[in-house]
Amino acid sequence: MHILIIHQAFADLNEAGGTRHYEMARFLVQRGHTITIIASPISYITGQAKEKKIAWLTEQHPEPGITVLRSYAYPALHRSFFHRLVNFFSFMLSSFITGLRVKNVDIVWGTCPPIFQGVTAWLVARLKGIPFLFEIRDLWPKFAIAVGVLKNPVLIGLSEWLEQFLYRRADRLIVNSPGYIAHVTERGGKHVTLIPNGADPAMFDTPADSSTIRQSLGLQDNYIVLYAGAHGLSNDLGIVLQAAKKLETEPQIHFVLVGGGKDKPALIQQSEEMQLTNLTFLPARSKTEMPALIGASDACLAILKPIEAFKTTYPNKVFDYMAAGRPVILAIDGVVRQVVEKAQAGIFVPPGDPDALAFAIMDMSAHRDRGHKMGAAGRQYVEKHFSRAESAAQLAALLEEMDLNHV
Repeated sequence: MHILIIHQAFADLNEAGGTRHYEMARFLVQRGHTITIIASPISYITGQAKEKKIAWLTEQHPEPGITVLRSYAYPALHRSFFHRLVNFFSFMLSSFITGLRVKNVDIVWGTCPPIFQGVTAWLVARLKGIPFLFEIRDLWPKFAIAVGVLKNPVLIGLSEWLEQFLYRRADRLIVNSPGYIAHVTERGGKHVTLIPNGADPAMFDTPADSSTIRQSLGLQDNYIVLYAGAHGLSNDLGIVLQAAKKLETEPQIHFVLVGGGKDKPALIQQSEEMQLTNLTFLPARSKTEMPALIGASDACLAILKPIEAFKTTYPNKVFDYMAAGRPVILAIDGVVRQVVEKAQAGIFVPPGDPDALAFAIMDMSAHRDRGHKMGAAGRQYVEKHFSRAESAAQLAALLEEMDLNHV
């Protein structure tokens, strides 16, 4: 079976960003399938392109059975909301043209967000007369409205109409969090399957060079609290800076923020204005580099704004932290809190509360043995309930059923 994935934010193991789809593609190839991925040449995390001049189309073959087609996208992803929309629409157009040229496809797999690439996937599937699988990774436009990015009533109405249009026309839908199922079905989605976010525990076996990383940062003896991921509006990292300020009297505690995003320059400036000496920013790193970074930490932080809509999400970083055997400091309520607490893999902190966050980190630093037990429990829980191999097998079975039913 030849599966075409249209995924603007796709990242391979050597790039910054979520690699769920690359890992899934590897598993599908092992089952005898062929994968073609149409992706943007612009990093969704950093907003940067690998090459100075962006070609209309480049072709990559990272390993046998997987082809990545980097289709043109307007480069100013992080400049403003308007430029972001131009970026999305430019990729929607270029990926549509590229998708039509891909031969002998059996299934088109589209993802959201951005939702506009879902239009491309639906149209390519219909023109080729093959099934359309639509994957919901975040609830768009619900999240964009909740954080105040999408305010115009006309745009909101059009976005919600487009969302329902795609839900109703997908042959099958998959969601990565149980919190999304009600939203999707209430808007006309049928045949919804939960394939949750997770991690490959083997990828996060602590490498030998973790101590080297601590040494390179000058933090050999510190209690390192690591945040790894996007530095955007939803991530509420200003709260982390406030907590760091409150912990200046605890010299052993040090924050390390790894990643990129639209808000990162402003956060760096804010940190300098606050004269924080217990916080270090690092650039976005590839997935192959992340095990060493996480392994060098003592505890890992996941945080989102205190917004009701975010209670439905399963942030992938939480499962990476657990797979790496690190205790999770979780400033996110809802379904992912249930996972962390059931696994006894960390502690919950009310979102938006820098005092509570500072206290929790100080308490974790004072009771490191407890943190080690939490980390070990989280690792075991991921191995049993959220391994990438298990979710990939579930996905493969779904795709194979779609192909069989179509024939």
